[in-house]
Parts: sequence; C-alpha cells; structure tokens
Amino acid sequence: MNTPLRVLLVEDSEDDAQLLLREIKRGGYDVEFERVETTDAMKTALSRQMWDAIICDYSLPHFGAPQALAVLKESEHDLPFIIVSGTIGEESAVSALKAGAHDFIVKGSMARLIPAIQRELKEAGVRHERRQRERELEAIALVSATMRSANTLDEMLPRLLDQTMELIGTESGSIWLYDAANDSMNLVRQRSGEGLITPVNPGEVIPRLVVRSGEAIVSHEFRSDMRVPEYSRQQVPENIGGVCVPLNSNENVIGALCINVPLPREITQDEVRILNALAEIGGNTIQRMRLHEQTVKQLQRLDALRAIDLVISSTRDLQVTLNLVLDQIIKQLRVDAASILLTRPASGRLEFVAGEGFYSRNIESSDTRIGEGYAGQAVLERRTVRVPDLRNEHERFMRRGLLADEEFVSYFGVPLIGKGEVKGVLEIFHRSELNPDQEWLSFLETLGGQTAIAIENASLFQDLQRSNFELAMAYDATIEGWSHALDLRDKDTEGHTLRVTEMAIKIARAMGVEEDQLIHMRRGGLLHDIGKMAVPDNILLKPEPLTEEEWEIMRQHPQLAYDWLVAIPFLKYALEIPYSHHEKWNGTGYPHGLRGELIPLAARIFTVADVWDALTNDRPYRKAWPPSQAIAYIREKSGTYFDPKVVEVFLELNSHTFHV
Repeated sequence: MNTPLRVLLVEDSEDDAQLLLREIKRGGYDVEFERVETTDAMKTALSRQMWDAIICDYSLPHFGAPQALAVLKESEHDLPFIIVSGTIGEESAVSALKAGAHDFIVKGSMARLIPAIQRELKEAGVRHERRQRERELEAIALVSATMRSANTLDEMLPRLLDQTMELIGTESGSIWLYDAANDSMNLVRQRSGEGLITPVNPGEVIPRLVVRSGEAIVSHEFRSDMRVPEYSRQQVPENIGGVCVPLNSNENVIGALCINVPLPREITQDEVRILNALAEIGGNTIQRMRLHEQTVKQLQRLDALRAIDLVISSTRDLQVTLNLVLDQIIKQLRVDAASILLTRPASGRLEFVAGEGFYSRNIESSDTRIGEGYAGQAVLERRTVRVPDLRNEHERFMRRGLLADEEFVSYFGVPLIGKGEVKGVLEIFHRSELNPDQEWLSFLETLGGQTAIAIENASLFQDLQRSNFELAMAYDATIEGWSHALDLRDKDTEGHTLRVTEMAIKIARAMGVEEDQLIHMRRGGLLHDIGKMAVPDNILLKPEPLTEEEWEIMRQHPQLAYDWLVAIPFLKYALEIPYSHHEKWNGTGYPHGLRGELIPLAARIFTVADVWDALTNDRPYRKAWPPSQAIAYIREKSGTYFDPKVVEVFLELNSHTFHV
C-alpha cells in the first residue's frame, strides 16, 4: 500500500480544493489533506502533524500566500510551497518566489501541478538529506570533542553516553564492553531516567547479540521482540524500545552502545545512522584509551618493579624491603591489605613478618601451621590460592577469629618460591569482591616473585646480582612487548622498530659508542614511537597523506613519549631517541628544532637508520623505494637533514651490500 501524500491546502474555495485533489489523484497519489484559510488554522495544522507539501491560493479574503509563507518560516518547517492561483501578476510571482515559494501555477495550467509536486518533493528530500548529514557531522564533532577532552576511560565513557543520550533526547542508556578472555559482557556505564529501568540490564542478552552479529538491533519494544530469548524478555519492562549498536575498533566489535526510549517514541533510521557513526568513533577511542591506559599501567608497574629492585639492591634489611614491597602491591593492584608470612621449617609454621592496610594489629599474631588454612594450602600445593568470597568459606578460613573485624571478602595466597623452595606466602585481602583479569593475576605472581627475591636476598646476597640481571632482561622483554604492541596496532610498519634499532646499534658500534651506552640506545630505539599510542587511529593508520592539522597531532608523539618515560629512572638514559629522532641537522626538525651537534648523537644515528628503513619498505601511501634511490636520497640530505659523519659510516657499512 502506497504511503499517502499529505497535503496542506490553503484555499477558501471548496470547489477549487476538490479540483486540486482530483488533479493530484490523477497523478497517481493517494492523498491525505486538510484545508485551512486563516493564519491560526494553518499554525494549528503545522503543529499537529508533518506535511509533505503546501498548496496555497495566492489571495484569500483574510489570508494569502505572503502571510502563509511567513507562518511556514516561523514554524521552521522546510516544505515544498506551491502557489496555485487563478491570476497572479509577474511582480507578485517574483516577490513570492523571493519570499520562499518554490513554484507558482496558474489554475488554467493544471497540467504543471504533478510535475511541480514531484520535482519539489525530490528537492525537499535532497534538502532533508543534506540537513541530516550536517546534523550528523555536528553531532560527531561535538561528541568527538567531548571525548578528546577526557584523560581516562573512566572520564570518557560517561561523556560518550551522556552526549549520545542528549543528542537522541532520552534519559536511558548504557555502554557494555566485551571481555574476549572470559567471553563476557561487562556493564561499564548506565543511565536511567526517573521511572525507567534500562532494559538491557538483565542477563546482558541484547548487547551480547549485537557483539556476536556485529549489527545494530533496533526494536519498537524489547519485551515483545522475538529476537530476544523469552527468559530475558520477561525481565524487560513494557513499553521500552530503542537501539543497541556495536562499538567497533579496527573491524573488531569491542562492545555495544544501547539507547532506550519509552513508547510511543521510536528511534528513527536517521538516528540509527548517527548512533552507528558515534559508536564507530567511540569504539576506536575506547580501544585507543585502553591501549594508552594499559601502556601507562605497564610503565607504572615497571617503575614499581624497578623501585623494588632498587631497594633489594641497596639494603640487606629484610623488613625495609618487605614494607616497600607491600606498599607497591597495594598501590599497583589497588587492594585493601596485604601481608607476608615466612616459612619456618624447624617448627613447621608460617610466621607473620610484614603487613599493611589492616584495621588492627591482630594479624601480627596470626601464625599458622604449614598445610593448614589457605596460606598453608598455597605452600603445600605450590600454587596461588584464590577465594572469591570469604563469607562463603567462613569455616575453612583458619584465622577468622583474628580477622573478624576486618570485613574482608576476597583473598589471594601466593607462594613465594625461590630456588625451588617455598620461602613464604604473600597474602592479598580486599573488602569487596575482586574480579581481576589475567594481566592483574600475572602481575600479582610477578610481585610474588619479587618478594621471594627480596627474602632470598636477606640470606644469599651474592645471588642477587644474577637476579638483577634477570630482572633487567624482563624489563627489556617488556619494552620489546610494548614495541610489538605498537607494531600490531599499525600493521603497515610491523617489524620496523626492531630493524631500525638493530641498524642504529650497528652504526653506533662502528662509530665507537661504548657498549653500556648501546644498551640505552637499544631501549630508546624500541620505544622511539611509543608516543604514537596516543595518536588516533584515523590519523596513524590513514592511507592518504595527512592534512596539516593531522600533522600537528602526529608531531606531538615525541613530546608524549618524553612525558610518559621521563619519570621512570630505568629509562632516563634511553630518552634521547624517543624525544629527538625527528630533529634535523639544519634545525628544521621537531619538537624543538635542534641544530647540528645539539642533537644527541644517539638520535642523529637513529634518524639515518629510521629514514633508510622507512624508504625501503612499503607504506600505505607509497611503495618501497629501491635501495639505490634511498641511498641517493640520504646522500642528498647529508648536511641538511642528517649528520654527515653518521651518513659516512652508514654508507661504509652498506657499501658491500648495496654497492654504494
């Protein structure tokens, strides 16, 4: 069945109105109409429903086309306005067209009516589409600006949800993120207006369906939507509909954005299109912030490990070492309390030696036998013991009497194993439920290992140097992991970091740089582009040349790298390359425009290797250059972009390979 053409007739003659309607119906339209002949009647008709077109007589006894055009303008509706009149002078017709009329037809030429209606409906559709696109762009710009102003994911998520709900004009919505490791949906933000219950709350079913399908679910009413399993529909309030759209990042669905509206309101297709666009931006921003926060967290944890390492290296006082370990554990894992028990093989007991975060000192006298309770179980089974809720394990917790007033809920017991022997147990206590991810658990075990090293240091100080070497290797492996993470983010430069770093080390060694400095060069090389973690995907991964505005953002990555790394003593001497590898010999580089030997030597060496690798490998915006062309370019820029001495050594090293 065809949708009727809704026509508002501004006409005082019933006969003329019927003539117009017959003509429209002869053109193949079903017509829904209303006839008005006064200002007030027209205003009421415009406010009561949406019309497809207005057909207006030029002159009525108390009203006319000029006044009707003024009413239409005041109503802010953009509708085709066609004047049909028995007589109209040329001057009046021109004046009406200037005032906003789209066409005028003399009643004796009614054959022009249908073509005029068809043309104006088409042009009105084009205008509507253009306005909708403008609205989408404004919405995207607004939400993007709001998200960019957030520094953390916790700041960004509520802003994304609030801005989206305000744009749609509703008070209920939620954001869900998918945890691939546990195959679970996590409700991370939710808003509900007064009297509204977020319908996606029960059982995560709707956002999970969206994540699995990768497509939006638009529903008139969720409770009656047969796509939702019956058991979940029964938990959804009546008269609530809306849309749930996927949050995408690099073609992966990472969650869902759900917006809910009460009936009779329905989400329009235009709104769905806007929401999909916002969800795409939101998904990429969420993933970028996740990577950024993960990097910051890893840097903080690396700093914590380094702090523990320093105290292990600088003191033989076990108590001082363990107190610092506990302080870092509570800060980095964000738990309420922690304690360390040491094994006493002679007595077969676990003895309390250090603790932090407890309300009372009762824990200090809570020794237990090896093999008894959760701590004893960790020693006996040589594995981490996890108790999600101590309230459900009241009888099995051997020290419940001593901890009755602590109100602990979650517990972890980590065996401290050194040289194949269990030295003690690291205990974690939290006053609410803990649902840690694998990274948290891995770091907990790493801290357990650090604690075991600290304990071992008290009796076997000579073995500590070997432990320090292993830690340094772990730090370097972590740095390589960050470098690899950046390569995984930007597939087009995968392998670039390791290649450039190895070549830079080769050049530096040929120039007589000492071996202890090469260690810092290697770390700086691996981290040279770490600042790009904060560069949005649409700029970093853009296949076309960047705009000047995009280059301004891209040029911030050396400063971002410096800001992230400068506070880590371990990386103090590795900053030269991340901070200065885009400086040029003639002073035209960035971020500070350093010239000549004011640029650190490590950065000057790395720049040549970096440019060589970039030119001789494919990029999204160009194919790799032949080696001969790249060599010619480096020769040409020697003394302007590059240190001539570095170029000379580079060319000597590659003379046999590329016959330069």
